[in-house]
Amino acid sequence: MSGFDSFNTEFFQTSYSIDEQAQAYEYGGGRPYGRQYGGYEYSQQSGFVPPEMMQQQPYTGQIYQPTQTYTPTSAQSFYGSNFEDEPPLLEELGINFDHIWQKTLTVLHPLKVADGSIMNETDLAGPMVFCLAFGATLLLAGKIQFGYVYGISAIGCLGMFCLLNLMSMTGVSFGCVASVLGYCLLPMILLSTFAIVFSLQGVMGIILTAGIIGWCSFSASKIFISALAMEGQQLLVAYPCALLYGVFALISVF
Repeated sequence: MSGFDSFNTEFFQTSYSIDEQAQAYEYGGGRPYGRQYGGYEYSQQSGFVPPEMMQQQPYTGQIYQPTQTYTPTSAQSFYGSNFEDEPPLLEELGINFDHIWQKTLTVLHPLKVADGSIMNETDLAGPMVFCLAFGATLLLAGKIQFGYVYGISAIGCLGMFCLLNLMSMTGVSFGCVASVLGYCLLPMILLSTFAIVFSLQGVMGIILTAGIIGWCSFSASKIFISALAMEGQQLLVAYPCALLYGVFALISVF
């Protein structure tokens, strides 16, 4: 200890010694917090412990069969159902690629018999893709007509919805009308694609445009007849469809 008392550095002078630290441990009961620094007393105070916590509660359960105070819940009961039994995400969104393919083939093959159960579904995934494709082909031809495409589509779907509800006995939903008219827009995409390379303002262009309009209107009327059980009224349904697709054809030609 004498070696530490005689130790002194050249940079800092202090009066602190090891003996004072040992004395602080003696006064503070083994803790160095009992010393006075600058006239203040820094002493550690013990917290209050209630007498109920000091008493140990007796064990009331058995040795090999303890009392269970918490009932664990399984993941199935917590989430309501098993994750493996949940349907796929595309099915929850109403997107069925098999039905989309069948509707596309029905439009591309006008003489094919349409399945009324599939055509009566409200599927807007395919029509949205076809509308975007039609607008993209017009854009490649130098025509920015996205607003006209969606505006005319909305007005045409609303008009056909009112007309079909007046003509049919069962009635039809707006989503079904929009789905059928959107799928039957596929031949019009072929016309707008042809307009990128060649001009449609000649005689051949007029004949091709008239054929595409007839193709679209015939496919749409065939699907509406099969879905709504409107036998013998295909020409009455095909006429307003031809007017609607004629507007799209005018956009493609001019």
